[in-house]
Amino acid sequence: MDSSVVLCTYNRSEDLAKALTSAVALALPESVEWEILVVDNNSTDRTREVVEGFRSRPGSRIRYVFEAQQGKSYALNAGIREARGAIVAFMDDDVKVDPNWLQNLLLPMQNNGCAGVGGRVFAEWNRPAPRWLAPNAWYASGPLVQFDRGEAPCDLHEAPIGTNMAFRKSMFEKYGDFQVELGPRPGSEIRGEDSEFGDRLLKAGERLRYEPSAIVYHPVPENRLKKEFFQAWWFHKGESGIRQYGVRPGTKFYAAGIPLYMFRNLLVWTVRWMLAIRPVERYANKLSVWSKLGEMTECHRRSIQARKGTENCRA
Repeated sequence: MDSSVVLCTYNRSEDLAKALTSAVALALPESVEWEILVVDNNSTDRTREVVEGFRSRPGSRIRYVFEAQQGKSYALNAGIREARGAIVAFMDDDVKVDPNWLQNLLLPMQNNGCAGVGGRVFAEWNRPAPRWLAPNAWYASGPLVQFDRGEAPCDLHEAPIGTNMAFRKSMFEKYGDFQVELGPRPGSEIRGEDSEFGDRLLKAGERLRYEPSAIVYHPVPENRLKKEFFQAWWFHKGESGIRQYGVRPGTKFYAAGIPLYMFRNLLVWTVRWMLAIRPVERYANKLSVWSKLGEMTECHRRSIQARKGTENCRA
């Protein structure tokens, strides 16, 4: 089989039905063998019923996979294990894919021999952006799930985002699965499982491509247009960054497990937040403060865990 589309879902049966409606309408040449794997991450709503409804249609390419261990990375890894395709593509359960999405996403893999590819993700707006939010600002792309690097295909020097990316299955066999300590799960909204894997490949010297004609549309729901959501997202982004990259190499001085330079960074961004005059700039600086607080929180947590581990060893 040429390609497997992995779609992980948890308690979003209505959104899932819309996502699958666009996925089953994908246009590919008859010579291409492909499938859609819906990974149910222990949902308690009508998810199984929705999937079975699509599976019962004539010529269905859908397979149902159940993953009881809750967490996005566990679900992704289950999909990778079950995938029959040589190329594994990923989409979310709340998006709409362009009819040519998969075909265009696969092209760089065929023509350029790259290890992976990422496409464009456009935000779908149902209402105007609030005054404090600049939709094209640096701080908005993550919370709003946007990825657009222009009209021209090119090599990627950053990781694509999870709702519109594909990798050769051999990359997972060579470099391992998604990190289970990253990715949303019960009790944690820490993300970054997608970017961590892409960064892992880039650091290993693998080639990633950007394909602008592979387009996914991601809705902007009401809850994402609240300051509280943005602040929480950037706080968790700070936590995720420490889990992925750790602290600066050569760091020697700590307080409560937190590098001293982080206190200085927090002070700088707090002053910028307090002194900014324009509302958009002021709020952007505030989000940087929240990100720094996330980094510090994760460092402190890790120090507590390390101390407990040392005490257990001594015991």
